[in-house]
Amino acid sequence: MAKRLAVLTAGGDCPGMNAVIRAVVKTAINDYGMKVVGIEDGFLGLIEGRWHDLTYDHVSGILTLGGTILGTSNKADPFRFPSGEKAGTTEFSDISNEVIRNFERTGADTLVAIGGDGTLHICKGLSEKGVPVIGIPKTIDNDVDCTDYTFGFDSGASTATEAVDKIHTTAQSHHRVMVVEVMGRYVGWLALYSGIGGGGDIILIPEIPCDLEVVCRRVVERSRKGRRFSIVVAAEGAKITGGGTIVKKVVEESTDPVRLGGIADLVAGEIEGRTGLETRVTVLGHLQRGGTPTMFDRVLATRFGSKAVELAEQSKQGVMVALRCQDIDAVPISDAIAKLKSVPEDHHLIRCAVSVGTSFGV
Repeated sequence: MAKRLAVLTAGGDCPGMNAVIRAVVKTAINDYGMKVVGIEDGFLGLIEGRWHDLTYDHVSGILTLGGTILGTSNKADPFRFPSGEKAGTTEFSDISNEVIRNFERTGADTLVAIGGDGTLHICKGLSEKGVPVIGIPKTIDNDVDCTDYTFGFDSGASTATEAVDKIHTTAQSHHRVMVVEVMGRYVGWLALYSGIGGGGDIILIPEIPCDLEVVCRRVVERSRKGRRFSIVVAAEGAKITGGGTIVKKVVEESTDPVRLGGIADLVAGEIEGRTGLETRVTVLGHLQRGGTPTMFDRVLATRFGSKAVELAEQSKQGVMVALRCQDIDAVPISDAIAKLKSVPEDHHLIRCAVSVGTSFGV
């Protein structure tokens, strides 16, 4: 039975992280009389020895706040931590044993780690070295397997949908083609949901490489029928037939070094060059990570946090909380990170989108 928990938030921020922290702290105190310590700035706090106790007062009023009161870092993988440079190349070291020693110094029985795919891979490694870890899946990309949704996704998709709504009016006014680039990394969930929710005419996702000739033909067809504007919603990882994803830059010290981006500029340039129609690009970027979490994410985050404490009290470890058919269950972290959860080509939302006239560029 756990008597003291440590909680951290790692990787990219997203709406709902504070709601999880709140649920962990309040459930631990109210239901089990546990104490909770908050690790500062994700795994970096365990590397540098920075943490503090979390009380009821610390988490009061944070349910609706975006970001994380604990801070976060996506450049603090203890199994691959930057240790210097040699001949102009960054060198990395495994300092996981130091992290484990610092975790033991916190006096906690269980580590509750809130994060996405990269964070969960670190959790698996620490679990294999004996650290009792419980993961909570967080990402606007919704790419963590074994859970119907990750918290943060609904908020990110809602922000993207609202942006597409606003872009519609300026597209109509100026008779333009507007290409909206959304996040999502290597999967298309954000583009699919916001594209359908915002009434996108063309949706481009990594799982379905697009043919630019088909995309241009669809835009021209709409124009000839009097629909003098088109909205293209493109996932940052979308691919052109015969090509791969477009890499914007590489950040070597990050837990996920590859930064995607640039697909919208490529598609817009091709559309304008081939059709002569004025085309503009909007890259939503980190806007999708910020702001107040939606009701769905507040509820899901609260359920995740409360369940994680329950599992800790039961001495469960090496597991991740997951939403499965409306229930919150525990699944092995190893199962959750075995593969990214991508959009199946026969997904019912793809069929639905095609039925209402949306093109996927094929």
